[in-house]
Amino acid sequence: MALNLDTLGLSARVTDQGISAPDYQAILADITGYFQQIYGTDAYLEPDSKDGQMVALVALAVHDANNTAIQVYNSFSPATAMSDALTRNVKINGIVRKAATHSTVDVTLTGQTGTTITNGSVKDTRGVAWSLPASVTIGSGGAVTVTATCATAGAVEALAGSITRIATPTLGWFTVSNPMSATLGVEAERDAQIRIRQAQSVAISSITPFEALEGAIANVAGVTRHKLYENDTGVADSNGLPAHSLSAIVDGGDVTAIAQTLRGKKGQGVSTFGSTSVTVADLYGNPHVIRFSRSTNVPVYAAITLSVFPGYTTQVGEQIKQAIADYVNSLSIGDDVLLSRVYSPANLGVVSGGSSRFYDINSLRIGRSASSVAAANIAIAYNESASCSTANIAITVAS
Repeated sequence: MALNLDTLGLSARVTDQGISAPDYQAILADITGYFQQIYGTDAYLEPDSKDGQMVALVALAVHDANNTAIQVYNSFSPATAMSDALTRNVKINGIVRKAATHSTVDVTLTGQTGTTITNGSVKDTRGVAWSLPASVTIGSGGAVTVTATCATAGAVEALAGSITRIATPTLGWFTVSNPMSATLGVEAERDAQIRIRQAQSVAISSITPFEALEGAIANVAGVTRHKLYENDTGVADSNGLPAHSLSAIVDGGDVTAIAQTLRGKKGQGVSTFGSTSVTVADLYGNPHVIRFSRSTNVPVYAAITLSVFPGYTTQVGEQIKQAIADYVNSLSIGDDVLLSRVYSPANLGVVSGGSSRFYDINSLRIGRSASSVAAANIAIAYNESASCSTANIAITVAS
């Protein structure tokens, strides 16, 4: 019987449920059957035969072609596209994938009113240079707050009060200081992150100002994470937000760009609330004082006691520390650190056959300092963000 090339069933198919294709073993079995239909059922097609190897190669080629077709099909949706295809997709929403960034820090410059600083630079106590905007003018009151960018790419730290040196002396410029720690630079935006931002971006032109502001802040260049709060009542709320106000907690990004976004997207008659204030002009040149906050970093400490089994090494202990640190650092602004949730990364996900089989957790305590760890949750304020370093985690092996 002749083969019907239209009904071989080897290729990928698109239906109302999406795209699908047979797996490799199904393709191999079908091609083996077709080969025997042509040359006879007594044809020897085991892997040690030339014909068997040829059939396997053809089956693999069909399987690879199907997988390519599935990848191409999926590349047309932001929900399933990957890498460059996803970067191309989100351009439809007017956004681009964020590249790796430099650390930024808000610095306060003092000096004579009207002094202009061109291509200025400051340094921290370690001698690391931080570049100011191309042109900065000290305003009335003899001070101005701007965002400085680290000259070195990557996660360069600068603790509060550590930037005090003027690297480019300018007549009329007296001092520089950073009231808060720097926001660390980040790696290039991952697929999962840009998918979230793509979903938020569709709210930029929404009718509700809150959602529009949420999407707009998420797409300010350099913003790494943010949280928006609104108090639409007539009295101050439990977070201390005044009546009829909104508070944006934003990490990363230029202070002026953030302030301009807030002014342009917030509702009429709604005040802004926060520890950082920036004066920006509207389309008619009228000045507006806009306030927002940078999140206050809360270092998280952990103390773990383990009973260990044969096979446990210090490397396993380092894996536990890294897993806990990664989990805490993945939390959003204002998220509490829940003790029960820390057990999962501490157990290394209890992966079958993984390193978790080499130990058992006797006790796990967390806290805001090494001396205050306890078997209790860590409450994080609305304007705080938890962070954790492996150096903050102590592991004790029970005797």
